[in-house]
Amino acid sequence: MDLGLGGRGYLLTGASRGLGFATARALVDDGARVLISARSADAVSSAAAELGDGAASGVAADLADPGAADRLVAAARERLDRIDGALISVGGPPPGAVLDTADDDWRSALDSVVLGPLRLVRALLPHLGEGAAIAFVLSTSVREPLPGLAISNGLRPGLAMTIKSLADELGPRGIRVLGLMPGTVATDRMTELWSASGDPEAARSTTEAGIPLRRIGEPEEFGRVAAFLLSPAASYVTGTVVAVDGGRLRAP
Repeated sequence: MDLGLGGRGYLLTGASRGLGFATARALVDDGARVLISARSADAVSSAAAELGDGAASGVAADLADPGAADRLVAAARERLDRIDGALISVGGPPPGAVLDTADDDWRSALDSVVLGPLRLVRALLPHLGEGAAIAFVLSTSVREPLPGLAISNGLRPGLAMTIKSLADELGPRGIRVLGLMPGTVATDRMTELWSASGDPEAARSTTEAGIPLRRIGEPEEFGRVAAFLLSPAASYVTGTVVAVDGGRLRAP
């Protein structure tokens, strides 16, 4: 299938590795140009070089910084010539139980998981035309709480409803807004969570047993779905959250 990505430009945050990088790879492989960002300048530079000079460039930025959104959009306009959409991904909030999580941790996560992405959307909107798409990387905690991830369980569902509201607001302009719910994918984040359990191998085995496909997903499997949803080939998909989880979610 021709996704219609040739010559199009996309901004991706949290994209020096993992799911964001896999999406950037899929976009570039289909002819798009990308600007990727992450908090580490070295990681961004290395990832952009791996994606290919001319097809990708990078900027270090932390969406929790109130000035990051404007800087990212200015860089995207300069380096991409056109902005056809964005994949907005931020690092997962720290693990913990509801009653053990300090107020400051909730506030910090709110700024990075919710407010930072919304600032970026506001900065992007003047530069997006009909046919553009904005995709948020969320979590299956949108539908089902995940053990030991109280902050994610609290914030991700609210952001999913915000995506629905944005789709309503921007639909008349021909701009699509949607979310993706990655399940258990082989990323550094999952390695950290398994390690925190005290028995990483047992934690991984238990996780795999709860997935109908009986295996952990690969970042590339997520990236291909995300690239499709950002592309003109998915022009009638908006206001929804798509699971890429190997069937783990029990809700339809």
